[in-house]
Amino acid sequence: MRLGVLDVGSNTVHLIVVDAHPGARPVPMASHKSVLRLMRYLEPDGSISDEGVAAIVAAISAATEVAQREGIDELLPMATSALREAANGEAVLAHIAEATGVTLRVLTGEDEGRLTFLAIRRWYGWSSGNILLFDIGGGSLEIAAGSDEFPDVAVSLPLGAGRTTVQFFPDDPPSPAQMLELRAHSRAVMRAGALPLFAAQPAYSHVVGSSKTIRSLARLAGSSRPNPSGGEDRVTLRRSELKDWIPRLGQMPAEARQALPGITADRTFQIVAGAVVLHSAMKLFDVEELEVSPWALREGILLRYLDGL
Repeated sequence: MRLGVLDVGSNTVHLIVVDAHPGARPVPMASHKSVLRLMRYLEPDGSISDEGVAAIVAAISAATEVAQREGIDELLPMATSALREAANGEAVLAHIAEATGVTLRVLTGEDEGRLTFLAIRRWYGWSSGNILLFDIGGGSLEIAAGSDEFPDVAVSLPLGAGRTTVQFFPDDPPSPAQMLELRAHSRAVMRAGALPLFAAQPAYSHVVGSSKTIRSLARLAGSSRPNPSGGEDRVTLRRSELKDWIPRLGQMPAEARQALPGITADRTFQIVAGAVVLHSAMKLFDVEELEVSPWALREGILLRYLDGL
């Protein structure tokens, strides 16, 4: 069976096409990505501008053309925080459906955390014990923990890399004062909205980071070593290494960051904010090192669909 997952996020519209069936690992066959940066299209009242809606429609139309060429059997379209929180979200969704024929499923923040956690659990396996997960998207930060396929606790916080860039970094590069302000804000939000919920969790066997932002930071500041059980190399990111890179990233303009390892064109403008938020999370949760998962939300959507067949 050939499936497509269409992820309309705050930063990109991303289609992945896989060959999959229940009980098997999905095999990637094609991918298509359009950079949106929807936070740029938000009006003062929180609605998405006409220009932004047109950009979403164009990106979805391009992705569906790829999906048709690839001969998919089923398209699984979803939207996350940008459309979920837009003041005109319902009208935009209706317009997208009329213009493209695609009816997006809008995930809640808790949905995002639970489905990403499912992907992490399947990747690491049952023997991996209690897991703490950090996932940084464009609009939100998801934190989840547990020892089963779905987490015991999952929260979504408005600390995505794109959102916090727009809110706190009006200058490029950001000033040291702006970076300190974001650090203080992100810690305050996590202390109030996350830390108490995780206080009763037992010790974590694995702390895992997922999402493109964290993978990019790991390529820049992390390390890779062979997996003792075979398969893909084990990629880790230490808090101390991330801390060393944050001031260096903050001193570079966005266009210069693309020359760094792992920092792609679609992440250059928001990677500094993502790094500040991730370091704050690791510090508050007393995490010295996290492992980087190649699977995240899109894989969780696929696995949940296959489980339901």
